[in-house]
Amino acid sequence: MTVEDNIKKLNIVLPVAKPPVGNYVATTFSGKLLFISGQISIDENGQLIKGKLGNDLNTEAGYNAAKRCALSIIAQVKEACNGDLSKIKSCIKLTGFVNSTDDFIEQPKVINGASDLIVSVFGDAGMHTRAAVSTNSLPLGVSVEVDAIFEIN
Repeated sequence: MTVEDNIKKLNIVLPVAKPPVGNYVATTFSGKLLFISGQISIDENGQLIKGKLGNDLNTEAGYNAAKRCALSIIAQVKEACNGDLSKIKSCIKLTGFVNSTDDFIEQPKVINGASDLIVSVFGDAGMHTRAAVSTNSLPLGVSVEVDAIFEIN
């Protein structure tokens, strides 16, 4: 089954790959590695998913926000690969940042939203290393941001 088949089977609608809003690029290649800039939590209606985990949002809401970040990552990958997701050999690493209170300790459970989606879409090629980091603030007040590194065939 191809990556595109998985996307259809999972009824996934990828968002439009957003251009950067600052002095950076959304994606860049270094040899066979594709680096994806941090993708922030945006819902299916284009609204920012804001709030602090452990105060405004619970772990499940954070999981879903991280999942939305992963959808944006896949959209950026597809754009960088000229629409051909079969160019992906593997997902190397995800780094997830969780806007959370000092006593919130479920960052890994939140970032599982991104990890689970990447593995669901890419299968074994989606298995990756990862970091799940807490922070006291994220851009625009969003709840989650995730960046990624992929290897290209």
